[in-house]
Amino acid sequence: MPAEVALALLERNGHWLMQLRDDVPGIVGPGCWGLFGGHLEPGEGPEQALRRELLEEISWGGDALEFRLLHHHPRRLAHVFAGPLTVPIEQLQLLEGQDMALISAAELRSGTIRSPKLGITRPLVDGVAEILERLLPPGA
Repeated sequence: MPAEVALALLERNGHWLMQLRDDVPGIVGPGCWGLFGGHLEPGEGPEQALRRELLEEISWGGDALEFRLLHHHPRRLAHVFAGPLTVPIEQLQLLEGQDMALISAAELRSGTIRSPKLGITRPLVDGVAEILERLLPPGA
């Protein structure tokens, strides 16, 4: 049975917050760019899980998050929420992952993102491109 996760598509000034995942064997998408979020704990609803994960990963609990999509992937079932990132990225504290960045729609659609911190280009986590294709505004 695929893992059940909750993910956040967070927008600020026409750019979207992405996480460069750790290079740890055994995790989904090691060393790739993905959305912040994570697994649902037993008895936890998707929005509750997402807010917990955001606190654990960037010390920010999310504000106006709206459920947008249930994405089926062979390894996971993702509850995807979207909303504004209401604080500057400098106010976030990266607690999980190697880097985070606000990324333009054009760069997201390219499928690879350059890490400002590490100076390397890495691909998107498998399946994230499908989510972005469905949720990014046309022409953004």
